[in-house]
Amino acid sequence: MHLGNIYTALAAWLCAKSRGGDFLLRMEDLDPMRCPRPFADKIRADLEWLGLTWDNDVVPYQSERSDIYTYYFEELRRAGHLYPCFCSRAQLHVADAPHASDGRFVYKGTCRSLTPDQVAARAKRRHPAYRLILPDETIAFTDGHYGPQQYRLATDWGDIIVRRSDGVFAYQLAVTIDDGLMGVTQVVRGWDLMSSAAPQLYLFRLFGFPAPSYLHLPLLVSPAGERLAKREKAADVGFLRSLCPEPEPLIGYLAFLLGQIDHYEPLKAADLIPLFDAKKIPGHDIVVPGNYWEKLTRK
Repeated sequence: MHLGNIYTALAAWLCAKSRGGDFLLRMEDLDPMRCPRPFADKIRADLEWLGLTWDNDVVPYQSERSDIYTYYFEELRRAGHLYPCFCSRAQLHVADAPHASDGRFVYKGTCRSLTPDQVAARAKRRHPAYRLILPDETIAFTDGHYGPQQYRLATDWGDIIVRRSDGVFAYQLAVTIDDGLMGVTQVVRGWDLMSSAAPQLYLFRLFGFPAPSYLHLPLLVSPAGERLAKREKAADVGFLRSLCPEPEPLIGYLAFLLGQIDHYEPLKAADLIPLFDAKKIPGHDIVVPGNYWEKLTRK
């Protein structure tokens, strides 16, 4: 994990705990090549070190839930909501969450009108991905932090991939199914995933799951305005743990960034539960100084 992951996890944990709710952990390790199990084990260890313990007895690993995703995938296919896509741009990373800064590709429906004969001929040359038909419909919702939002599915998203050509299920499908089956009532994440709520809300409707509410957070950014990334050593949790034997300095600093305390001081996560107020979260992206970690090591 990196600093932005911890920041988001802390906010989600406090949103749940301050209202007497449960904080649920799920490992979104859909892509087996990019998400080996040791990475997930390290995430669990880091969360425990931070005091951000979870309330579900069994932690779902998406890599182990293909049978569940297949069941719902087939439901969509039988209902006529899917079609095979043979386009060369099969989007190898659709198992990932589509951040706004990633330049999301809006598909124009090239393969939607293929005839059965054309599908059969193309299937002899390559395995298809499968796309969900998104109607020309506006999805509106009220974000818990940024207020009213609306997205037009056809133009803001286009038909989305729900299963890659290699058989890996895509992020949008998997998280919607898991949120529904886990009884998630609130999703807390960065604002760069705001638009993902639109296709997810549409999928909730198709599957008959109650839709959760959403609360999107401002991002932690570098002084240059770039989203913090794992490649930056100073944002890596391993690096931070090497500086801080205990998590209190890091938790206190993140609480300050979240606007929950007006001056920096080391704190446990549990200390913040009675103080937490989502209305105090800043409405703009938060600049993290390049040498912020020096503050954590001062005696």
